[in-house]
Amino acid sequence: MKVREAMTRDVRIASPDQTIQEAAAIMAEIDAGVVPVRENDRLVGMITDRDIAVRAVAKGMGPQSKIADIMSHEVKYCYEDDDTHDVLENLGDQKLRRLPVVSHDKRLVGILSLGDLATSGANGATGEALAGISQPGGIHSQTASVGG
Repeated sequence: MKVREAMTRDVRIASPDQTIQEAAAIMAEIDAGVVPVRENDRLVGMITDRDIAVRAVAKGMGPQSKIADIMSHEVKYCYEDDDTHDVLENLGDQKLRRLPVVSHDKRLVGILSLGDLATSGANGATGEALAGISQPGGIHSQTASVGG
C-alpha cells in the first residue's frame, strides 16, 4: 500500500511566529497533537502538544511564547508514493508516531500517523512499529535540544 492511500490529507499548518497558544487552539480544533510548521512555503518544523507542555510550560514559558522557540526543527518526512511497510519500519526505528507527507517537489500534501496505518490495514507491522516507538529516546525526545 502507498502512503497516499492511508494518509490524512486535510492538514492545518502553523507558522514559527505564531504563539504556542495559537498552536494549542489549532490542535484543539482539529483534535490532533501535532501541527506542521511552515515558513515561506517550506516545512521548517513540527510542534506537538508535548512540546507545549514539556518544553514550554514546564520551563515557565507563557502562552505568548513563539512556536519557533519550542518546535522541533529537524523534520523527518516521507513521500506520498512510499510504501507503507517501509514507512512503518522508519517510524519504529526513529521512534516517531507521525510523519509529514510531501510530494517529490517537497510540498506538504498530508500527514501519516501510526493510527492512519493501523486503521487502513496497511501491512501487519503496525504493532512492531509501535514497540519501537515506545522505547525511550529518539530525535524528538523532550530532552533533546531545540536550537535546530
